[in-house]
Amino acid sequence: MQIRLDQLGAHLQKGLRPLYTLWGDEPLLAQEAGDAIRSAARAAGHTERQVHTVSGAYFNWSGLLGAAQAMSLFADKQLIEIRIPSGKPGKDGSEALQRYCETLSDDVVTLVQLPRLDRQQQASAWFAALDGAGLSIRIDPVERKALPQWIAQRLAAQGQRVQSGEPGQQSLAFFADRVEGNLLAAHQEIQKLALLYPAGELAFEQIEAAVLNVARYDVFRLGEAVLAGQVGRALRMLDGLEAEGEAAVLVHWTLAEDIRALRRVKDAMAAGKPLSLALRDARVWGVKERLFERAVPLMTDNALAQLLHAAQICDGLVKGLKHPDWPLEPWEGLKRLVLMTVQWTAAAPGAGSRRAVVPRLALGPVQ
Repeated sequence: MQIRLDQLGAHLQKGLRPLYTLWGDEPLLAQEAGDAIRSAARAAGHTERQVHTVSGAYFNWSGLLGAAQAMSLFADKQLIEIRIPSGKPGKDGSEALQRYCETLSDDVVTLVQLPRLDRQQQASAWFAALDGAGLSIRIDPVERKALPQWIAQRLAAQGQRVQSGEPGQQSLAFFADRVEGNLLAAHQEIQKLALLYPAGELAFEQIEAAVLNVARYDVFRLGEAVLAGQVGRALRMLDGLEAEGEAAVLVHWTLAEDIRALRRVKDAMAAGKPLSLALRDARVWGVKERLFERAVPLMTDNALAQLLHAAQICDGLVKGLKHPDWPLEPWEGLKRLVLMTVQWTAAAPGAGSRRAVVPRLALGPVQ
């Protein structure tokens, strides 16, 4: 019988089933579900644990069947885990799993762990046997639109919450943007907030400082320095990121995202939207909101077109593609992209449309 992941806790409170099958490709949630089943099994007296990992075509299925039927020498009850990382037990494994499901005992709890399965695997005889003999739980990734609520629930579990209304929604959206696609990273950052701040309400600035404060030189702080027109600070941070071994691809993605956001905000304003609404639609909040308010009026359509083209070229550089008019080294290309952007964001205060002077590397030909 299949159940949702959020139903597992209630089922475990009612009593243990002899067989649980976890399948899916979200490591954090699969680990937590497995831990919940192990904990419930230990509490019910299943104190001896065996782990069998099916790797390769020569797994000893008969040994597994024998282990499940043998009485424990050290405990009355067992927990047997069967891990099949490939999701393909093979012909022998298919037959063995079906026989295994026919001989389940109340003295043995079995936990089967599988990756994401395609439709053909779900329709197989071995998976049907597992599903019919116990509970099967599909472990799906948390979709981007559901991630803010997932984060809020995790914060609530440790006694914390974001501000009410729009500020809280912005905090959750910012958090989700930084950890999208990596629930393990999200989990770690949520735990960090519990260590840094007491129970209660969290301000956006607290969440931003915790999530971004992961390295001496932070790639997102680099974007802030560029938007602020701080050429010296931006170049120092770029050098620091390179020295710390940061991935050039991530640095480029951060810079390019800011350039694309500037373009979206500029286009929205040209269509009649006020700046505040254009920034919200472009998912610009917190410190960057103030920086965008300063930078957007300094950007011309021609400047943004040049920056977008440069970001596209730089995308190729960090992926190993050469360009005749750009440096060969990816980090030198990133430096040029930084300088080209600062060329527009470093306007001298009160100087109208005059640009601050930045090194010629920004737009000059490569020697």
